[in-house]
Formats: sequence, structure tokens, C-alpha cells
Amino acid sequence: MELEKRAVGVKQSRKAIREGRARRAHLASDADPALTGPIAAECAAAGIPVETGWTMAQLGRACGIAVGASVAVELAD
Repeated sequence: MELEKRAVGVKQSRKAIREGRARRAHLASDADPALTGPIAAECAAAGIPVETGWTMAQLGRACGIAVGASVAVELAD
């Protein structure tokens, strides 16, 4: 599965969530909880669904980058 319209990484994802552009968040299950916890909390407050069935390597590949990703969000059209 590839994520087409997306923001990758903690900073870009948080910005998209704050601006109301995020449709769904993907958190890597093997990422540091200190990074993913605040994102999950922001998503819960904003009513954004969160999926955690990815590893960092899988999420990075799905986003089309050569390194792992701890957080990515799908952007609304």
C-alpha cells in the first residue's frame, strides 16, 4: 500500500494535524513512544483515526522514502 498525498515525519505530520489537513495518521509500532505518543494524543483530540500496523521500514517504503518513518499522515483532498 502506498500513501499518495501525505506528510512524513513528526514535524510535518503535526503541522498537518494542527492545520486540519490530516485525514488519517499512521504510526510505526517500533518507533519511540516519546515521538508517537504526542501525535496519537493530538489525533485523538482532533478526531483523526490512527493506524499502528506498520514498522518504520514499511512506513518509509509506503511513503516512497529510502529510510524508515515513525509517523506519516494521509492528507485530505
